[in-house]
Amino acid sequence: MKAAFIRRYGGNDVVELGEQPAPQAGPGELLVEVHAASVNPVDFKIRDGMLKMMVPFKFPLILGNDFSGVVKAVGAGVTRFRPGDAVFARMDKQRIGAFAEFALVAEADAALKPANLSHIEAAAVPLAGLTAWQALFEIGGLKAGQKVLIHGGSGGVGSFAIQFAHHAGLTVATTVGARNAELARSLGADTVIDYKAQRFEDLVSDCDMVFDTQAGDIQYRSFAVLKRGGVLVSIAGKPDGRLARAWGLNPLLGLLLDFLSRKTLRLAKRHGVRYEYLFMHPSGEQLDQIGRLLTAGSVKPIIDKVFPLAQVREALAYSEAGHATGKVVVEVKPAG
Repeated sequence: MKAAFIRRYGGNDVVELGEQPAPQAGPGELLVEVHAASVNPVDFKIRDGMLKMMVPFKFPLILGNDFSGVVKAVGAGVTRFRPGDAVFARMDKQRIGAFAEFALVAEADAALKPANLSHIEAAAVPLAGLTAWQALFEIGGLKAGQKVLIHGGSGGVGSFAIQFAHHAGLTVATTVGARNAELARSLGADTVIDYKAQRFEDLVSDCDMVFDTQAGDIQYRSFAVLKRGGVLVSIAGKPDGRLARAWGLNPLLGLLLDFLSRKTLRLAKRHGVRYEYLFMHPSGEQLDQIGRLLTAGSVKPIIDKVFPLAQVREALAYSEAGHATGKVVVEVKPAG
């Protein structure tokens, strides 16, 4: 099968497009013919080797973490899906490989694709959508009437977070560039902040949660806008040792992460709030819930650009530049 893969860690120059053996469905697995997959920041981190101490990948490694496609075969014990079902999924960190003509996914990690979405649209959802969902509701525990500040509201994750928060009855503030202000309002943001011209600290306060997709100085400044007892959830900052301990990694790595995140943890303690680093996880159950919102038209994926699989390097470079509005998608099997 055609696939985009790496034989070693490095920049975009190590990404190859060529033939790899097609996988076979094992017990509890779906073999899916991939129609489209999306590009996510974790793809660059994996390619660069930034996660090699946390996830022991083997080469050659097919890249890509989420997709939409059609089930071709099911393994023993699978009961929820059958060949011919259109599905979308975020793959487990140990079994990635969405930039390929065929991919494996655990039954528990997949959901039926909303019928009103194309495969390109559906591929834009799983990783970004689940990340936003888990930040707001699994970690943040947010409910109607509460207030959230979402940094980077025009990105893939941020655009879903605004929509989920708005649908849940939250008061939503977000930071975006001026050219994306109207988009943020249309998605449901109540307060839209031009991050280049305005200081968010001057416009929002007493937030129940800040969703940090930027890290650095923006993260440090964000603690001041939380109410006591609030939470800052980050997908861009430094994880602390809890992540290493939860994953059963080397205890020394846990100590190193605690050391590297000490400034963040001190700020959280000083402001009387929590700091939580989110490394999202697959969930077919949560994806089903998101799928219902997509079917109802309450939420929609925002797609910036679509590349063919043959241009996967260009897709990675375009997304890595950091200026995409919404998601970048790789079309593996053209429609028609």
